Amino acid sequence: MKKIFVTDLQAGAILENEPFLLQDAISRKTKDGRDYLLGNLRDKTGVVSFVYWDVPEHIFRWAKSGHIVLITGRANNYKDSVQITITDINEYLNPDLSVFLPASSRPREAMLSELKDIAGLLAEPWRTLVDHILLADETFLYQFSIAPAARKMHHAYLGGLLEHSLSMANLAHTLSDHYPHVNRDLLVTGALLHDMGKAIEYDVTQGFSFSDDGRLVGHIVRAVVMIEHAAARLDNFPEADLQQLIHLVTSHHGTLEWGSPTVPKTLEAILLHQIDLLDSRVQGYFDHLNDDSGEGTWTAKASPMFGTELRYPKDYPHATSADSSNTNHE
Repeated sequence: MKKIFVTDLQAGAILENEPFLLQDAISRKTKDGRDYLLGNLRDKTGVVSFVYWDVPEHIFRWAKSGHIVLITGRANNYKDSVQITITDINEYLNPDLSVFLPASSRPREAMLSELKDIAGLLAEPWRTLVDHILLADETFLYQFSIAPAARKMHHAYLGGLLEHSLSMANLAHTLSDHYPHVNRDLLVTGALLHDMGKAIEYDVTQGFSFSDDGRLVGHIVRAVVMIEHAAARLDNFPEADLQQLIHLVTSHHGTLEWGSPTVPKTLEAILLHQIDLLDSRVQGYFDHLNDDSGEGTWTAKASPMFGTELRYPKDYPHATSADSSNTNHE
């Protein structure tokens, strides 16, 4: 059972077989040729760096990023931060991932209920397509509901992908009311499906690492394949509608430099990219505040997303973090 969390760590703390998620472990050699490991350890409360000198050869065979491990060592101050110097590391079997990975503060069942409500408001053929892809397959729905929306910058927690998709769908409804000539059902469907490939791209059992499919195919291509397969199984899905939806998915990153195969060329595609950018940036702002240790008006550290310290909103509760206690991972 886990006793010490990242937020509890102070210089001088002694760890004995304390479980953490091994993240971003990198093998290095000292000047005299000795092997050592550098990387990060995480649990649901945060991330701490580590160094492991004189690593035994057998540990390199199994201690990979994404594994839950038992850590023995000591917490020290290093460059104004806490760093763990590891003296021993062992495997930890059958872990409860919710202890080691941050999770959405929104209950999973509440988000799934909202997803069904939003899908139920869609006109045909969009409703049937979304039902077929997201709701009919319980295995994929579970993957979709626990996946993160990203590994680091925004919604990087269990349930983050579903939370992000729902937020975007609600923004799509708002902007459809605000701007003329918007195909509301197309835009909302794009919001729900644009990132669904991340349910396959990320492996939550390995700590938000990339799966083989994520490395070889990627979430955009995977989503397109899933949409085309689903449309082919439905009777007479309109080809023009399918083409419009695929354009939304393939262009939602906005630029070729950001990984989109094409750039937005329709009203709905332009809106979807901007909604995605808006929701990811705003949540990235809040995620940085939640992870920061600042107690004053400004965050103690610069945001990696914005490259600067961020100002807290008035009366914002400081030093909070994503809590998995309300999320059902079963």
